[in-house]
Amino acid sequence: MRIKGGLKKVEGSLRVPSDKSISHRAVILGALARGRTFVREWLRSEDTKATLEMVKALGVQVEERETELILEGRDFSFLEPSDVLDAKNSGTTARLMLGVLSTQEFFSVVTGDGSLRRRPMGRVTKPLKEMGAFIDGRNEGSNLPVAVRGGKLKGISFFNEKSSAQVKSALLLAGLRAEGVTSVTEKVPSRDHTERMLRAFGVEVKVSQEEAYKVELEGGQTLQGTEVFCPADPSSAAFFCALGVLAPEGEILLRDVLVNPTRIGFYRKLHQMGAEISFEREREISGEPVADILVRPSQELKGVEVTSEEVPSLIDEVPILAVVMAFAQGVSEVRGAKELRVKESDRIRAIVQNLKAMGAEVEEFEDGFRIEGGKPLKGAEIKTFGDHRIAMAFAVAGLLAQGETYIDDPECVAISYPSFFDDLFRLIV
Repeated sequence: MRIKGGLKKVEGSLRVPSDKSISHRAVILGALARGRTFVREWLRSEDTKATLEMVKALGVQVEERETELILEGRDFSFLEPSDVLDAKNSGTTARLMLGVLSTQEFFSVVTGDGSLRRRPMGRVTKPLKEMGAFIDGRNEGSNLPVAVRGGKLKGISFFNEKSSAQVKSALLLAGLRAEGVTSVTEKVPSRDHTERMLRAFGVEVKVSQEEAYKVELEGGQTLQGTEVFCPADPSSAAFFCALGVLAPEGEILLRDVLVNPTRIGFYRKLHQMGAEISFEREREISGEPVADILVRPSQELKGVEVTSEEVPSLIDEVPILAVVMAFAQGVSEVRGAKELRVKESDRIRAIVQNLKAMGAEVEEFEDGFRIEGGKPLKGAEIKTFGDHRIAMAFAVAGLLAQGETYIDDPECVAISYPSFFDDLFRLIV
């Protein structure tokens, strides 16, 4: 795909697709619940469809409407799958469902595409083994495919060193059918959608934040089917927020965006950089804070630092934040983000390589990068490495650069945002 640079103005109102994290969890908890669950404004993307197909393979009946799902929950009584369960490219699907499958006495196997089979699963499988699940696979269960036979689990106390919401969620889901209490402690709180949604399904979850963030639950609790509204994804909205901030003229209104404190590190950083963005009509829906985000051009952006403690709240937005940093005056730096090495691509390398191709001054570190901002970017050939967030971030960069930019694999945006380019070009005046 070729993108012409030299953008002059953006204008319009947009509701980006619904939040991927919440869409995954609504399907999984709806499948675990007793009774019927209605999921409103569900995100239909390649990743979330992987989760939906997996619960169907376990016997969950689902009625699919245009923007709605109706799930008949099985109250943890799943059917043994007749085939291998495929998480496709979705790390959330693989890791959370390993937690679910650990509660089942039958045999199951989870695999994924080439990218997902390279991503680390030991961070989930090791504590699940400690809880009593029988798990084996490549590299002693550290890589997919992974075979699981679950059953009689015992609650554990686990320190979540990487502050991974996927690890925390997998253990809490397994803990729902474990004997005793399961607790997860984090130095830096990861996104808390699972805790919030479990409460919406009637589960008692205890959270404390004294010396560290700790979440715990008692095994044997029943989830009751409910209604879940999926707000707009702040990670998807971030690309348009960056576009509105960096455009010479115009205004963009992003509607119904999730503004959970664990997910808006990107927006906090934009404020620190001097961006003109504001949260309008703040409200709460299905236990999650939601707002409309108004974005206007910001001419005097300044460099900013991102520390390891801040990374969990903006981990998915680092590629587009790097683009904003390239346009800001002064030095910006991201450290403590080594986790980006094992995403859909090595995102640190992808960011650095593509920014350098566009003429930016960038230094790569093992856990991040430094950008000397303020130099005009020029059009270049962008390598996405099949990573949706790299493709979307550098499409925005291409619109703001001088000359023409070529995106080598635009189709990869379907993983999270199939209509991204339609929405992007619709805002350009």
